[in-house]
Amino acid sequence: MFGIQALFKSWTISNVIGHLHVFNITALRTLESANSFEEYFAPIRSDLSRELSIFKKYKYLEDLTGWALLERWQITSKSLSEAYAAADPKQRVRWAGSEMSALTCIAARQMETWAHGQGVFDVLGVTRPAADRFRNICHLGVATFSWTFINRKLPVPEQLPFVRLTSPSGNIWEWNDTDSNNCVSGDATAFAQVVIQVRNIAETNPVTGDGASKWMALAQCFAGPPITPLVKGFRFALMNNQI
Repeated sequence: MFGIQALFKSWTISNVIGHLHVFNITALRTLESANSFEEYFAPIRSDLSRELSIFKKYKYLEDLTGWALLERWQITSKSLSEAYAAADPKQRVRWAGSEMSALTCIAARQMETWAHGQGVFDVLGVTRPAADRFRNICHLGVATFSWTFINRKLPVPEQLPFVRLTSPSGNIWEWNDTDSNNCVSGDATAFAQVVIQVRNIAETNPVTGDGASKWMALAQCFAGPPITPLVKGFRFALMNNQI
């Protein structure tokens, strides 16, 4: 199972878990201190700056693979959750890009885990269990509205779209001023899948208005260079060997 490619950059499921584990450790180290973060992350940054394979950094996994790696990731994830629950959410922490608050850092860890997790669910052909725990990811999606355009050197629409989503439990989540002519509405899970770029908006939520349409066609709630969203049905076509 761990050797199956997870529909993301030809990574295997083991690669996905390893990536998440390494950056969970990074998040723990940065909460300790800037020096602790730099000590751990500097070699990883060096590898990436020399354009070495992203998996070169998995020398930090202590040769863990398969079930042993999964178990260690789960243990570290629990430690990460407990550490950030006890931290001051306003504490500033270092990261690969710019400094951020502890609250933003742990929300980003949740987002990345949820995003890569979706890839694993997809490649295994399993429907993800529904829960309301991913509201932070929807919030990140809304909060990065301007970033989506700035990152592509495009003009940012003046008006923020109204976002109205229905959570798995039936709760309504809303952001920005009500506007029926410039809005995104529908299933919260689908919205989160779009902003983390594991689904195309054309196969999920209804969108009204030019600004909202432009945003959802390019939405990217994560840092890094602009990434072109998936074409409609791409994940499902791969799973069914149609590509």
